[in-house]
Amino acid sequence: MGMEETNGATSTTSTSAPASTTKATMKVYKIVLLGQGGVGKSALTLQFVTHSFLEYHDPTIEDAYLQQAVIDGEVGQLDILDTAGQAEFTAMRDQYMRRGEGFIICYSITDRRSFQEAAEFKKDIERVRNTEDIPIVLVGNKYDLEHLRVVQPEEGHALAREFNCPFFETSAALRHFVDDVFHTLVREIRKKERAEIQAQEKRSKRKSRGMSLHKIARRVFKKQHSESSSS
Repeated sequence: MGMEETNGATSTTSTSAPASTTKATMKVYKIVLLGQGGVGKSALTLQFVTHSFLEYHDPTIEDAYLQQAVIDGEVGQLDILDTAGQAEFTAMRDQYMRRGEGFIICYSITDRRSFQEAAEFKKDIERVRNTEDIPIVLVGNKYDLEHLRVVQPEEGHALAREFNCPFFETSAALRHFVDDVFHTLVREIRKKERAEIQAQEKRSKRKSRGMSLHKIARRVFKKQHSESSSS
């Protein structure tokens, strides 16, 4: 319920590994979690990395994790930054936003204010990066607390359409759609990278074609000039 899938391919996650074991050829994806304090960013991250759920977790200032995953048959290293959501740490957000290749913007379905803040995080990312073309996944967490819901699934879907990004309702406690969120973001990052490569190839072809036409024009001009001189 309240979940969108952008790719039907299966994906698996291995146990986390320290940075020293990362292969030089392995692609690293820099992922940043953003959201108001208390929405469950750390719980989502810990479920993804350790497959465990803590009933209580000290408020995060900044935690970093490395997690190796095979997504659509391709191995990658997810460099995950779990950020502070408390107001006293807002000065650090610009640094987080400059760092990330992709972002998970998280709110709680039990907290209307956190849902409203999600739109502000999106604006902040665009301001810092000076572009709207940023891989993002929107997450409505605490799906297991349905009896406390104040944000409806339709509202999450509508905001995701505004963001032009995938949307999931998750439960860190029950591990519902946790892997899907991280894997989908990696797919979004890859999609953006492919689009940039294709755009670069088109620019190179246009440039090469333009240079070829310029050379032909110069040859024609030289030939005409030579013929007129000899006559």
